[in-house]
Amino acid sequence: MDPLSIAMLAILGVLIFFMFRNSRKRKAQMAELREQMLPGVEVMTNFGLFGTLVTNDTVANSAEIEISKGVIVKVHSQTLAKVVVEEAVEEGAPRSVEEAMEIANREAEDREAGDDTSKAASTPEYGELSDTKDTKTSESKKASE
Repeated sequence: MDPLSIAMLAILGVLIFFMFRNSRKRKAQMAELREQMLPGVEVMTNFGLFGTLVTNDTVANSAEIEISKGVIVKVHSQTLAKVVVEEAVEEGAPRSVEEAMEIANREAEDREAGDDTSKAASTPEYGELSDTKDTKTSESKKASE
């Protein structure tokens, strides 16, 4: 056999190995998800419906989800995508995009209000742009022309 055929067979073997490995991982993840799917837990379906799991019938492959008080929906059990877990929110962290934008705008206004008084008295540091034109450089440019 030539080396090219051996290399192609080796690559095929590696691909088959990874295919079986990924399949086993997926099965383990699905088994873990099924263990978490107990009545009373908050779940989300593949199509974005949130609710509390009431029953999960493995024989009939159906599940009942209570989406609001007294409203129960029957879905196929394979549509249950994940168990919803509340994440801990940091103290002072914005809860929405609008709240984050409001905080950012407020901080920008505070910076602008504080910078107005100090801009006139201070000279620009290295790398900063100056708002005032340097008269000596503009006069020297005119004289050189």
